[in-house]
Amino acid sequence: MNKTTIILRSAWQVMNIGDISHTPAALELLEKNMPGVEVIVWASDDLTEEAITMMRKRFNNLQVVKGSILENGKATNIELQQAIDKSVFLLHASGPLLVGHEEVKAYTKHTGKPYGVFGITYGGYNEPNWTGLTELLSQASFLYFRDSPSLEKAIKEGIKAPIMKLGPDVAFSFDIRDDLKAKRFLKENDLEENHFLCCIIRYRYTPFWRVKGTEFDESKHEINESMKEKDNEEIRQAIIEVVRKTKYKVLICPEDQTQMVLSKEMLLEKLPEDVRERVVWREKFWLTDEALSVYIRSAGLFGSEMHSPILCIGHGIPAIVCRWKEQSTKGYMWQDFGLGDWLFDLDKESDKKKIVPAVLNLAMNNKDAKNKALEAKKHVEKLQIEMIDTLQQELNKISI
Repeated sequence: MNKTTIILRSAWQVMNIGDISHTPAALELLEKNMPGVEVIVWASDDLTEEAITMMRKRFNNLQVVKGSILENGKATNIELQQAIDKSVFLLHASGPLLVGHEEVKAYTKHTGKPYGVFGITYGGYNEPNWTGLTELLSQASFLYFRDSPSLEKAIKEGIKAPIMKLGPDVAFSFDIRDDLKAKRFLKENDLEENHFLCCIIRYRYTPFWRVKGTEFDESKHEINESMKEKDNEEIRQAIIEVVRKTKYKVLICPEDQTQMVLSKEMLLEKLPEDVRERVVWREKFWLTDEALSVYIRSAGLFGSEMHSPILCIGHGIPAIVCRWKEQSTKGYMWQDFGLGDWLFDLDKESDKKKIVPAVLNLAMNNKDAKNKALEAKKHVEKLQIEMIDTLQQELNKISI
């Protein structure tokens, strides 16, 4: 019996381990729950062989196509054309918005085949002003939003897909590991399993111009520079308090390729000498498999990123999230999954003052924190099954 084939539009970029995680996490979710479905990944052009190799450790039969659909409805290469012809449905994976909207629009226009969306944010990029986007989103068989403010905004702004619900970012399902690299890294840096916390910080705006060769954005750079001390002073103090008051060391590590310089400047170099002795700064970027293998050996994570916390909660590891307005509404997913008291808004002074006590409480009451993380994981998994069931129902309609 031939398998039903779907296209997974994913693999947005590779400078961030969260973006790398979306594709294999979606594949994990689909393989586990829909083994009778063949999935072909339609990736962005910058997906690297290194990232593909990592995914093939888990998915031996991984199929990846790249390219686009031209105005005449034909794909730019035969591999993509064959995938389009073979597929019956396009599934858009998680992201900060409908990242692949151009491909989705072309796919639906030229094939007449349906599409659906798993776990995106909406409204952070002025989407209502994009020509035809409201209509395109309304054409989806289903739309799952990864945070409730996105869902509420989409409804308010007139998007009318038949199914519109809260649905987790697929990255919660990421489970590719590199235990050998992780164990070697921990040994080299004298970090014992369950005896350290991870810490990650970021700029208000990702300075893509440093790593992708994009045009320098002076206004965003100025905001980054003006806010970096205010945004990191409480996180830095949390490191100090953890080291001085608990048994834990702290590992400062990156989620994207621009963060090593920032964390050295704003965290490591500003720590007192007695604290620096028990702090490890990772100076090199890593792929998601090694990062996950380190996270699951930690006692928890805190900082101002989103997807490393998602990876942690997906494996029952406690994670505290600090956010600000420039990060869209994605951080509010923590409230949706019962983790609201691990979410802090750095634009609010009242929230900033709660960060250090929360990190200390996570460390000092680590067993309770891990139980809380496991409860959130269960909540996420329940909603993931609902998303899968919805996709299966749509595929059943096609096969009838």
